[in-house]
Amino acid sequence: MSKRNYRSFLLISGFLLFLTQYSFAQSVILSKGSTAPLFTAKASLSGNEFDFSLKKALAKGPVVLYFYPSAYTGGCDLEAHTFAELKDTFTAAGATIIGVSADDIQRLKSFSANPEYCAGKFPVASDPGGEIAATYGLALKPPQPGVKDVRGEQVTHGFIPRTTFVIDKNDKIVAVFSSETDHIAPDEHVKKSLAIVKEL
Repeated sequence: MSKRNYRSFLLISGFLLFLTQYSFAQSVILSKGSTAPLFTAKASLSGNEFDFSLKKALAKGPVVLYFYPSAYTGGCDLEAHTFAELKDTFTAAGATIIGVSADDIQRLKSFSANPEYCAGKFPVASDPGGEIAATYGLALKPPQPGVKDVRGEQVTHGFIPRTTFVIDKNDKIVAVFSSETDHIAPDEHVKKSLAIVKEL
């Protein structure tokens, strides 16, 4: 093999190795039947900060864990509002709701108390680095320059894909759906979750 061909071989081999490693590094969303990774996170309920524990929530019954891109943006606002409207029905079914985004805790304090959105009905937790999302196979997307929320404020954090996991009291994921892959509207995440927890 000539030096030129050998160099080409090395370049192609290196590129293929890079592609292989890159593909393995891509997240695989946890599927139905998987054990839900436990976590604790800074959260807010009605503007009050506390440490949310998935383990403690599951000790009470099923949990609807929903990841969303950002507080104070159209689809996320609709989703939060719908969860708030149906919160009593989720409670009657024995289910806990927890929303998780990369918003910082100060934004979530406001969002959780806002009567138009969470309305103090359920907590939302902060995952600014996307570590919790990563354990569920969700990759944090980089911040998008120039994006503003409905209040006209710059959104500087990354975005977690809108994905909902319904977890039973035995820590098992019994359902998962994503707006990106399943093309489900934000409020449909809520309605589908409610139908599932009613059957548990």
